Amino acid sequence: MVSRARGRILVAVVADVLLVIVFCGIGRASHDESPLQGLLLTAWPFLTALAVGWGISLAWHRPFAVLRTGVPVWVVTVAGGMLLRMLAGQGTAPAFIMVAAVTLGLLLVGWRAVASVVLRRSSRSARAAADENMKA
Repeated sequence: MVSRARGRILVAVVADVLLVIVFCGIGRASHDESPLQGLLLTAWPFLTALAVGWGISLAWHRPFAVLRTGVPVWVVTVAGGMLLRMLAGQGTAPAFIMVAAVTLGLLLVGWRAVASVVLRRSSRSARAAADENMKA
C-alpha cells in the first residue's frame, strides 16, 4: 500500500512528466512533424532538466506547492532544457524559448495551482462535515 505522501509524490511526478511530454508532442505536431516519431529526441532535454528541477527544489517534500515547488521546477525545466538542447545542437530560437517558458509555466505551475484550490476546498468541506458531526 502506498502512503498518502508517497501517493502525492507519484501523482506529481507523473503529472510533470506527462505534461512535459504533451508540450513536446504538441510542439512537434505544430511544426508538421510526427508527434510520436522523434518525441524522445525533443523531450529528453526537458525531462532531464525536470528531474534536476525536482532535485534542486526538493519537490518531494511539497510536490503540490505552487511557489516552493512549481516555480523552481518550471524555471529549471525551461532553462536546463534549453541549455541541453543547445549543447545537443537542437533549436533554441528566442521565439521557441518564449513559447516554451509560457507553456511550461502554465502546465507545471498551473496544475499545482488548480490542485491547491481543489485540495483547500475539499479540506474545508471535510472540516465542515466533521464540525456538523460533532454537533449532532
